[in-house]
Amino acid sequence: MVVLESCPKHNMVAYLEKTKGNAEFHQIIDFLMRSSIHNALTVSPVVSTTFVEQFWMSAKSKIINNVRYITAKVAGKPMFISEASIRSDLLFDDADGIDSLLN
Repeated sequence: MVVLESCPKHNMVAYLEKTKGNAEFHQIIDFLMRSSIHNALTVSPVVSTTFVEQFWMSAKSKIINNVRYITAKVAGKPMFISEASIRSDLLFDDADGIDSLLN
């Protein structure tokens, strides 16, 4: 069982802008802007800091019925997060889509 820790970078929102300083990333930015993960990268929902802290203090990685979950307790309620729930909640509707980038 893996114990997960909180990190300030976990809740950062991406700013997908093309500038002169990031010209080498313009192709990646174009890809992300067209991708279904654009919403998850750029939307910043309001989440209570207390809930985030409770999540990371109790988060563990577990396999249940051959499915990997992140389990945690928030506000006294058990949470079970799977890849399928992340895809659904963050509007990742590309289950058969690209899962890695070459070069």
